[in-house]
Amino acid sequence: MLPNLMRIASRSSVYSLLYWLLVAVAPHGLAQTYQGKQLVKAELLADANAVVPGKPFTVGLLLRMAPGWHTYWKFSGDAGLPTEMKWKLPPGWKVGDIQWPIPLKTIDPGDIETYGYENEVLLIQEITPPSKLDDSSARLSTEANWLVCEKICIPGSATLQLDLPVASTSQPANTDVFARYRRLLPRNLAGPDVARADWSRVGSDLRLKIASETLAKYPAVDFFPLPEQETIVGHPAVQSRNNNEIVFRIPLESAPKNLSAMAGLVVFAQQPNGGDRAAWQIPNAPALSASRPAPARGILTFLLFGFLGGLILNLMPCVLPVISLKIFGFVQQAGQSRQKIFRSGIAFTIGIFAWFLGLAVVLVALKGAGRDVTWGGFQFTNPYFVLALSVIVLVFALNLFGVFEVSLPQSVTRNLLSTSERKDLLGSFFQGVFATVLATPCTAPFLGTALGFAFTQSAAIILAMFIAIAAGMSAPYLLLSAQPAWLRFLPRPGPWMVHVKQFMGFLLLATLLFLLYVVGAQRGLEGAIWASCFLLVISVACWMKGAFVVPTASAVKRAVVLVLMLLLVIGSGGYFIGDKFQSAKIASLDSQIRGDWQPFTPERLQTELEQGRTVFVDFTAAWCLTCKFNEASVLEAQDVREAFQRHGIVKLKADWTNGDPVITKLLQHFGRPGVPLYVLYPAKNEEPIVFPEVLTKGMILDKLETVARRVASQ
Repeated sequence: MLPNLMRIASRSSVYSLLYWLLVAVAPHGLAQTYQGKQLVKAELLADANAVVPGKPFTVGLLLRMAPGWHTYWKFSGDAGLPTEMKWKLPPGWKVGDIQWPIPLKTIDPGDIETYGYENEVLLIQEITPPSKLDDSSARLSTEANWLVCEKICIPGSATLQLDLPVASTSQPANTDVFARYRRLLPRNLAGPDVARADWSRVGSDLRLKIASETLAKYPAVDFFPLPEQETIVGHPAVQSRNNNEIVFRIPLESAPKNLSAMAGLVVFAQQPNGGDRAAWQIPNAPALSASRPAPARGILTFLLFGFLGGLILNLMPCVLPVISLKIFGFVQQAGQSRQKIFRSGIAFTIGIFAWFLGLAVVLVALKGAGRDVTWGGFQFTNPYFVLALSVIVLVFALNLFGVFEVSLPQSVTRNLLSTSERKDLLGSFFQGVFATVLATPCTAPFLGTALGFAFTQSAAIILAMFIAIAAGMSAPYLLLSAQPAWLRFLPRPGPWMVHVKQFMGFLLLATLLFLLYVVGAQRGLEGAIWASCFLLVISVACWMKGAFVVPTASAVKRAVVLVLMLLLVIGSGGYFIGDKFQSAKIASLDSQIRGDWQPFTPERLQTELEQGRTVFVDFTAAWCLTCKFNEASVLEAQDVREAFQRHGIVKLKADWTNGDPVITKLLQHFGRPGVPLYVLYPAKNEEPIVFPEVLTKGMILDKLETVARRVASQ
C-alpha cells in the first residue's frame, strides 16, 4: 500500500491477450494473470437476454479477485484508484453512471485506510438504447481499467464486449448476481421521520450529526466520504454516540474555506464490514457561496515550489548550452541602451512563457481526453521528437561555427523586421523557446512535487503552475536585463567573442551527442546510425546554404540551390528516417542494464517481496540527466554499491526511456509527474520509502542501515 500523500494515482494501460467468446447472450470475460496465477477475472453481464428498442436495461462489470487481493471503490481512500469503464456504444445509445455497491473499509499497517472490494464485485450501469434499432443485434463494448492490490499494486485492464439480439420483448438474465449486488447498493437518506442529518464546520473539521432511532440499533456505524477533487480528507470517525444521536468527525487536510458539507455514505451493520451492511447516501449540500476555489494556502505553496523549481532549472545541464548563449548575448549588449537590453530580456522571457504555456495547453487537452500527463516523458519518450530536437541543435551549432547565417527574405525583413534590433528580439525569443525545450528532460528539486500536485488538479491550476515555473526560469534574465548596470561585471565585447561563439557551438555538439545517445537507447545502435546519416545530410544542406545562398548570388542560383537542398533533405528523410530509422528494432532493456541491476516488472517486485527480500527500484530514463547524475554520483558509488550488497538488497531498474505505460502508472501512483523516482520496498510488508529527486550518498546509506536494522529486529 502507498502512503496517504501518494493517493492520487491513475489507471494502467497494461494490455493482456484478448480472446473472444461470441455467444448471443454470453458475457465476454478476461483474466488478469501473472506468474501463472489469476488475479482478476473480468466479465460483462446484462440483466436481460435481448435489447428492446427504447427500453433501459442494466449491464454490470463483474470482477472476481484472487484471495487476499482487492480492487477499489470510487473513492479509494489513502491509496489505490477506482475502477473505470469507457464505453464504445452505437450512435444514439446512452449510459448512466456506475452504481457502486457498499465497499469494505480496511486499515493497513501505517494507518493506511482504504475502501474497496474483496473476492468479487459487480459494478452496475443502466444503458438506454434508442427507440429505433435497424440491426438485428447490438454489440456493446467497454474498456475497463482497475488496480488490484495485495502487498503491491498491479494495474489491470480489459476490453470487454457483449452481443445481444434486438427483439420486441426480453426476459431477465443473470438474476441472482444482479439481485445480490442491488441489495448492496446504498439507499437515499431516509425521511426526517426516520433520520435527520445536520452538518457543521468546526475549524478544519466537518461534523455530521445523524439523529435516528433506526441507526442507533446498529453497533457498527461509519461514514465513508466522497470528497470533491480539490478536497483531501483524513480518516472519519464516530466522535460521540448519545441515545439516538451519532456525531461523525471528518477531518479536512485540504479543502475550500467555504466547504460546509460532503457527500458520502452512512454505513451501518451488526459488525464492521458485515455481510448485512446497508448504507444511506448523504448528498453533497451546496457550499456557502457559488464559487469553490481551491485551498489558497496549499495552492500558493505548490506554486512557490513551481517557481523555485523553474529557477533551479537554469542550473541543470540540459539548458546550460542555451543559457551560455544568452549570457553571450548580454556580453554583446554591454554598453548599449538600457531600453534595448530590457527589450531583449523581455523577448527571451516571452519565449520561455510561450513554450511552457503551449505545453500546458497540450497537457490539459490530453488530460481532458483521458490521457496520462507527465513531465519530460511527454516529449522525450518519443524518438522522433528527440530526433527533431537533434536537428535543431545541430543547425544551431553550425550557425555558431559560421557554416551559414540565418537571414530572412528581403520582403520579410523590410515589412516585419525592418531593423536589426527586431532581428535580435526574434533571436532572443527563440533562444527562450529553445532553452525550455531542452529543459524538459530535466527535473529539479521542488519541481517534481509541484507538477505531481498540479497534474491532479483542474486545468486552471495546471496553467497557473506552468506560469509559475516559467516565471522562475525567466526571473534571472529579466532581472539582469532590468538592471543593465550589473552587466559591467561581464567582459567587454571584443574579438575574443568570435572564439567564444565557436566554443559554444561545441557545447551544442556535446548536447547533440547526448541526444544521439538517447536515440540509441530508444532505437538501438542501428537507429542511432541512421539518425546520424540524416544529420550528416542536414549538415551538407546547411553548408550549401552558407556557401551558395548569399546576397551576391543571382536569384536563379539561389533558387536552384534551395530546390536542391529541399530535395536532399526530403529524400534523405524519407530513406534514412521514414524507412531505415522507423524499421530499426527498439533497444532491449536487458542489453542496457549494467552491473547487478535487474529489469523491473511488477511480477518480479512481488516475487522478491514474497521471498522476504528488500527491493530498491530506480525509475529512470536514458534522456533524464538528473537520473544519470544520481546514478553516477550516488547509486554507482563504491560505498553505496557495497551497502546494497552487504544488506542483500535487490536492485531493479524501471526504464521509462520509451514511455512504458506500466511505469507511467506507477509514477503517477506515487504522485510523481516523471522520472527520476527512487523507491525502497522494505521486507516484512512495511511501507515503501520514497526518496527525493536529487540523491545524496548519506541519504541512501542512512535509509539502508535503518531498514536493515528494522528487518533484522523483526
